[in-house]
Order: sequence, then C-alpha cells, then structure tokens
Amino acid sequence: MPAEKLPFSKQIAYACGMIGWSIMTNIVLVMLPYFYLAPARSGLIPFMPQVLFLGINVMSVILASGRIFDAFSDPYIASLSDKSRNPKGRRIPFMKWTILPAVIFCGLVFFPIVRSADIHNAYWLLLVLAGFYMCTTAYIIPYNALLPELTDTADEKVKLSSFQQVGFVIGIIISALVNNFADLVQHFFAVVNRDSALQYTIWGLCLFAGLVMLVPVLAINESRYVVAKKPSHLPVLAAIKKTFSQRNFKYYLISDFSFYMALSIISSGLLFFITVLVPLDASMGGLLMGIMVIASLCHYPLINYISKKKGKKPLVLFSFGLLALIFAMIFFLGKTPLSPEVQVYVLVICASFPLAALGILPNAILAEIAEKDAADSGENHEGMFFAVKYLFVKLGQTLGMALFAFLTVFGTAPGHDFGLRLNGICGFVLCLIAFLFFTRFREKKPRVKKVHSS
Repeated sequence: MPAEKLPFSKQIAYACGMIGWSIMTNIVLVMLPYFYLAPARSGLIPFMPQVLFLGINVMSVILASGRIFDAFSDPYIASLSDKSRNPKGRRIPFMKWTILPAVIFCGLVFFPIVRSADIHNAYWLLLVLAGFYMCTTAYIIPYNALLPELTDTADEKVKLSSFQQVGFVIGIIISALVNNFADLVQHFFAVVNRDSALQYTIWGLCLFAGLVMLVPVLAINESRYVVAKKPSHLPVLAAIKKTFSQRNFKYYLISDFSFYMALSIISSGLLFFITVLVPLDASMGGLLMGIMVIASLCHYPLINYISKKKGKKPLVLFSFGLLALIFAMIFFLGKTPLSPEVQVYVLVICASFPLAALGILPNAILAEIAEKDAADSGENHEGMFFAVKYLFVKLGQTLGMALFAFLTVFGTAPGHDFGLRLNGICGFVLCLIAFLFFTRFREKKPRVKKVHSS
C-alpha cells in the first residue's frame, strides 16, 4: 500500500509523462512513412528508394530491424529498475536521464543525410531509430511500472490509467497536427521548402515533449508515495520466464500484440487514407484526431462505470469486435455514395469508443496481474511485466508499420489504391485474433454490493 495516497495534482503530473512520450512515438508512427515515402501531391521529396530486399521493400526491413535492439534493451532495463536499491526510488532516476537523448534521436529520425531517395538514408534511419527506441524504452518501462506502485485498489488503477490514457490521446492529437503546424511555420517564417518546415516543426514538438516528460520526474517524490518494496533478485532470463508463468498474462500479451499491430496500420496509413482513398487535404488529419479525442474523452466516465459493474473483459471484447468492423470499413472508403467528409467523420466517431476502452483498461489489467504476481511470489517484478508488454507492443507497432510499408507496393495512388485498402482487411483479421485470444482471459468478477431489504 502506498505510503501516502497520490493526490489529484500528482496524478495529473504522472499523466504528463505519457503526453510527452506519446507525442514523440506517434510522430514516428504517423509521419515516418509519410515523410520518407512521400505520396503524390504532398510537396515532399521521397527520401527512401522503393527497392526490394529479399522480396520486401527496404522501408519494411528498416522498421522491423530497428526494434531488434528492443529485444535486448526492454528486459534489461526492466531488470535494472526492478533490482534498483537507489534511495530516490527504483523508477524516477531511470526516467530522468533518458529524456534528452530521446528528444535528440527523435529529431534526427527526420533528418536524412542525403536529400534524395538514396539507400544511404536507409542506413542512417536504421541507426537513429535504434537509438530512439532504446531511449524511449528506458523512460516508459519504469514509468509504467510506477502505476501499480502508486495505486492500491482496482478502482484507483483504472482511474490513474484513465488519466494516463488522456495523456496518450493528447499526444496523439498533437502529433497528428504536424502538417498543420508546418503550414504555420511556412506562413509566418517564410519557409519555402516543405521538408524543412516539417523538420523544424518536429524539432519543436520534440523539445516540448521532453519538457512535458520532465514533469513527473520533478513533481513525484517516489520515496514518499511508494513504499519501499523487496527488489527482484532474479536474473533477466529467469525474470522473463517468471512473467510467462502467469496464465492470464500470455493471453493478454497476444491480444495486446495483435491490437497494436492493427493500430499501427491505421496510424501509419491515416494520411494516406485521407489524401488518397477519400480524398481530402492532409491537414484534415489533425481535425479528425481532435474529433476522435473529444469523443473518446466523453466515453471515459461510461467505461469506468461499466468496468466497475460488469468487469473489464466484456468491454475489451466488445471493443475488439467493433474495431474489427471499423477496419473492414476502411476497405470501402471512397466507394460509398456518402460525401468524403461524412465517411471519415463516421469512421472516426465509431472508433472513439473502442480506442478509449483499449487505451484505459489494458494497463489497469496488467497492473492487477503484476500485483497478483507480487503477492504470490513475495517479490516485485512490475518493471519486467511492463517491459515484456512493451516489447510486444513495439514489435506489434513495428510489424504494423512494416506491413503497411510492404502493402504500399500494391498501390497508394488515386485509382491505384489496392495496397491501402488491403490494410483495412489486415486490421480486421488482427482485431479478430485479439478478440479470440482474449476470450481465454480469466477475470475475477467484480464484487457487487448486496442491498438488504429491511
């Protein structure tokens, strides 16, 4: 049980860390394919050649290879954090020193060394992506491990996870406004080159993200709000194996992996779907994200209420099912008699509920899994649970981006857009896989208070 209850102001400070992390990771998710594989009418120079490596285009290879480093860094950093005996805490000290390098590497991702579609940009991108992923890992793993340590009850976990998710969606909408901010940079600073405008914008957003990530580091005194717990003594491989001994964790992990792979497809393809399938202006991306965020926030009280009454599993299953149907709708974008604006608005509003539920509930569920393991074993492995989760999340995101990049070979231009439509079918299948595996998850039924009549 925490030494002191985390006050509301500190809960908001905690959520700020997610805002900053979300801004940078979603800039990479949304803008990387768009920036390097510039579609027609974007005003950008393509920086990546559409060459094939063993039958797969080079961008797919880079995106998949960049996460190989995470296979080593995620569990290693989690193990160091779980074993830490630092008097200032096991989590905050790790977070503090990773912010500046994460900002630098994120900016460098969008600074190709050759201003043309050159293979040397592929080598550069592979290097800086690896650095970016490793630095963000060293922040997010300890950050998420704080969630079960700063809360006591299941309701508190859902509440703090809700604030965390608000931070995440704020980061999404800010990252989706990159093109809008670039318009302002070109207008007010007379920047003619669109590539340069995007680069200046991304550097500015990265610096802002770094400052926001610093908020929980400065605001939360870990020794005050977290009771000193018994550090883990297990080596890295043994600790990883220990997490998989939890039956629920395995089904949780597969479902989470499939969901994030599907989500990465829609994040990577958003600007393509808007500008090619419908088509609308790229600046609509920020407006659509704003609508989805506002709609998602409206669902948060309902999600918290239903999860208390009916449990988290039914909400998660419903969300996977609805999201599968939404992905199927992507295949038919631009082919219905509805106006382009109505088509994308309907899609975004329908997606707001499942994305809200799948943003809030999984971290709260994982916090309960980690807490149960600690109670059973007498040792705390929160960092390792979140490390394994985020390893699979990032693998899912990377494979989703790689799949999207691969399918672009089959067409991303108006009238030749089958590659983009195939992404909708792939997302549909992935959400069904997530649904089927999560049906195997065993949830402890919420306790319902009985009212006795007098």
